[in-house]
Amino acid sequence: MAPGLSDDVKYLKGVGPSRAAGLAQRGILCVEDLLYYLPFRYEDRTRFSKIREIQPGGTYTILAEVVSGGLVRFARGRNAIYHLAVRDAGPVQPGLLHCRFFHGGYLEGKLKAGQRLVLHGKADIDPYRPVRIEMINPQMEVLSGEGAADSTEVGRIVPIYEAIGGMGSRVLRRVIYGALENLDPALPDPLPKSMLERLRLPSKRDAIVHAHFPPLEEKLDALNEFRSQAQQRLILEEFFYFQIGLALQRQRTQQEMGVAFRVREDRIREAVKRVLPFKPTAAQKRVLGEIATDMERAAPMHRLLQGDVGSGKTIVALEAATIAIENGYQAALMAPTEILAVQHFLSARRVFARAGYRVELLISGLPAAAKKAARDRVASGMAQFIVGTHAVIEEAVKFARLGLVIVDEQHRFGVMQRKQLIEKGVGREKGQPHPDLLVMTATPIPRTLSLTIYGDLDVSVIDELPPGRTPIETRITAENFLPGVWDFVRSEVARGRQAYVIYPVIEESKQELKAATAEYERLSKQVWPKLRVGLLHGRMRSEQKEDMMERFRKGEIQILVSTTVIEVGVDVPNATVMVVEHAERFGLAQLHQLRGRIGRGSEKSHCILVAPRKPTEEAKLRLDTMAETTDGFKIAEMDLELRGPGEFFGTRQHGELGFQVANPLRDKELLGLARREAFALVENPKQDDEVRRLVAHLGPKWQRRYQLARVG
Repeated sequence: MAPGLSDDVKYLKGVGPSRAAGLAQRGILCVEDLLYYLPFRYEDRTRFSKIREIQPGGTYTILAEVVSGGLVRFARGRNAIYHLAVRDAGPVQPGLLHCRFFHGGYLEGKLKAGQRLVLHGKADIDPYRPVRIEMINPQMEVLSGEGAADSTEVGRIVPIYEAIGGMGSRVLRRVIYGALENLDPALPDPLPKSMLERLRLPSKRDAIVHAHFPPLEEKLDALNEFRSQAQQRLILEEFFYFQIGLALQRQRTQQEMGVAFRVREDRIREAVKRVLPFKPTAAQKRVLGEIATDMERAAPMHRLLQGDVGSGKTIVALEAATIAIENGYQAALMAPTEILAVQHFLSARRVFARAGYRVELLISGLPAAAKKAARDRVASGMAQFIVGTHAVIEEAVKFARLGLVIVDEQHRFGVMQRKQLIEKGVGREKGQPHPDLLVMTATPIPRTLSLTIYGDLDVSVIDELPPGRTPIETRITAENFLPGVWDFVRSEVARGRQAYVIYPVIEESKQELKAATAEYERLSKQVWPKLRVGLLHGRMRSEQKEDMMERFRKGEIQILVSTTVIEVGVDVPNATVMVVEHAERFGLAQLHQLRGRIGRGSEKSHCILVAPRKPTEEAKLRLDTMAETTDGFKIAEMDLELRGPGEFFGTRQHGELGFQVANPLRDKELLGLARREAFALVENPKQDDEVRRLVAHLGPKWQRRYQLARVG
C-alpha cells in the first residue's frame, strides 16, 4: 500500500529510520513535508552542451564521461586539489574538458574512467595553460547505469535539491519521484473551489508533481525564478494558510472585551501634554492619534509602533500610558535587558515626575526584599507604571488593574512571552477586560515582512527624527590606523564630548577576537591614561551596570568601553563618537542599533567601523551599507537580503517562519494576494463553513509548520 501524505517519511522507499532522523532536523516529518521540499534549481537535460561549444565566461551543463582523475601531488589534506578530465559522453567524443575541485580530497578513488557525469558550472581559461578551458568546482552528479532509473536524471528538466538529512540531490530525486508515482490521483485540494477557479490555479496534485518534475514545455528561466504556474500555486497556498491564521487571530482579538478608555476629556488631554518634555514631531502626533483612537474602542488594541533609532517611540508610549493611568489603570513596559529596563525606568520617572505617577522597577537583579516590596506595590495598585524585564511575567507578579501592555524591542521576545504579560491583566473568572497591547521596535521592518510577521497587528510608523539632529558620518578603517582613531577620540573628548568603544566579546577566547575587559585595561592605562575610561558588559551585577551608565550619562566617565549591552535604549546626547572593533563580526541590524547610540544631540557625530582590509564579500556588503546610509529601512532591506526572513527575526520568536516554498521577499505580490483572499474569506460570515473546513484540514500541522501562536 502506498504511503499517505500524513505517513511518517521513514516508510518511503530509500529513506528508512536513519535518513528520516536527518530529515526531521529540518522539520520534514511526513510525506507531505517532503513533497513541499522543492528543488532550489532546475537543469535542462533534454539537450546538453557539447564541450566544443563551450566558451570562456559562459555557464554550461554537459553530459560527460570520465577520462581520468586524481589529486594534484603538491596539495594534500584539507588543501587537496582534485583534477578531473572528461569528454562528451556518447559515440562521438571530440572534446576534452578539464575540471579542478579545491578541497577535493573526498573525490579520491570515487571516480573511475568511463563513469557518466552531469557537470554544471562556469567555464574559464586555465591560467596555467591558456590554450585550454576549464571549470572550477563545478556542480557534479554521478549518473547511475543504463536503465529506467535514468528517467529522473536525463532526458527531462531535472530538479536539483539541496542535500538534507544525509541525502544528496540524486537520492532525494529518486525518493520524491517514487512518492509522486504513488500519489493519490484524487488528492483532496483544501483551497476554496471558488478561489481555484477565479485565480485559474492548478490542482494541488498537479502543482506538486510539476514543481518537482516539470513538463518539457516549461520555461527553464521561469522555474529557476520560481515563477512557474505550479510553483506559484504552492507559494500562494502557503501564504494563504498563514494569513488565514492571522485573520482568525485578528477576528478573535476584535471580539474580545477590552477597555474603552476615555481619551477626549480635557483632563486627560492636559495630562498627556504635561508629560511631553519637548514639542512632538508631526509623525509622533499622527501615531499618538492612531493609538488614542484604538484605546477608545471597546476591543483590545493590538498595535505595532515602528520607528528608527532616536525617533521618539518611548515618549509616544509614555503618552499612551498616561491615558491608561488617568483612566485608573496600570501600564506595564517589558524590555529585553536589565540595562534597557533601567533606562526606561529612569526616563519614565523623570517624565512622570510632574504628574506624580508612581513608577516601579521589576528586574531579576533586585535584592529579594526590594523585589517583594515592588511586587506588593504592583499588586495593591500603588504602582501605576511598571517597568521590567522577564521578571514582570513571573508567576509571583500580580497586577491590580492592568490596562496597557507595552513590549519594547519585540523581536527579542517570544510571542508566548508577550501573551503571558497580556494574560496578567485578564482575570477571566472576574470578567476583566483584556489590556491593550503596544509593541515597539527600532528594527525597521519592510511592509512585505510586517504583513507576514505582524499581520494580526495594526502598524504605526514614526518616519521622521526630532529636529536638531545632525547626520552621523560613518567610515570604515583598518586596524593599522587605530592610533589615529584613538587620537581622534582624544580630540573629541578634549572638546567636551564622550565616546563609546565596542568589542564583540567580554573576555579573550580562541576566536582571536579583542575582548572588552582586556582592551579596557590597555586603553585606560596605555592609550588614555589621563582620561576617565569606564567598562560595561553583561556579566556585571545590575547595580554595577546602572551605576556605570549613570556616571557616563552625567559625564563623569568620558569614554565607555563596552560590549553590545548598550545596543538599545541608551540615550546620552553628549556622546559623539562610536568606535566598533571587529565590525565585520556584527550583523547589519546590530551595527545600526549601536550607531543609534550617538547622533542624539546637535553636535556632529562619527561612527568608525574597524575591520580587516579584505573582509568576506558579505561582511563588505554590510560595512559598505552602513557607510552609505543611515536609513533604517534601507538597512533592514539589505539585512533581509543577506540573512533571509527567518534569520532576520531570530528563532526565539518565529522559528523559521514555517515556510518551505514561499519567500516573503521574493514573492511579495503573492503575499499581498494571499492576504486579501484570506482576510476576505474570514471576514465574510457566509464563508464560516469554508473556514471551519480549512482549519479542520490543517489541524496540528498548521501550528507546527506555520508557528501560529495564539496571542491575546
